[in-house]
Amino acid sequence: MSAKFLIAGLGNIGNEYHNTRHNIGFDIADAFVQKHEGIFKSDRLADMAGIKYKGRQVIVIKPTTYMNLSGRAVLYWMMKEKIEKENILVLVDEIALPLSKLRLRPSGSDAGHNGLKNINELLGTDKYPRLRFGIGNNFPKGMQVDYVLGKWTGEELPIVKNKVEKCVELIESFIFIGLQHTMNQYNKLEFPV
Repeated sequence: MSAKFLIAGLGNIGNEYHNTRHNIGFDIADAFVQKHEGIFKSDRLADMAGIKYKGRQVIVIKPTTYMNLSGRAVLYWMMKEKIEKENILVLVDEIALPLSKLRLRPSGSDAGHNGLKNINELLGTDKYPRLRFGIGNNFPKGMQVDYVLGKWTGEELPIVKNKVEKCVELIESFIFIGLQHTMNQYNKLEFPV
């Protein structure tokens, strides 16, 4: 088991996407790096920060390729840093989960998420861990894109902040004690909405 990890927060670059539901992967990556006093710098296909956590080397990326080409950045950094698939953690928004939930999974389909779809295609597998951050599906029919690319409401923000902090702990747990124990601990959490 190599002590090197790749954490990939998915989102879209550009101010208009800042603080949107679809960019929660970027927000979690930011919070994690900030807590560990790392600094993102522009690099190949991504903003990248390298940090150490309990003796393990952690590469954190926010792809600058736009969401639907996220796989290019994930594959590049995985190959460059020689990181095993089971040591990758992809952070994504998930409309099929309510805002009150998080789900850590060892694998799974893209469930219509363009970022995951591209990663699955380029890695040639869906067997890599991902953290799905429930954003709920509180939108009228046909309004999914507007909802996903919309900003959090004032009511949602405190819940989101609380969940992001938990996600940072979850990433630390994933790196330190592994996927299975972390899933057991965090998948049953329910955030008061």
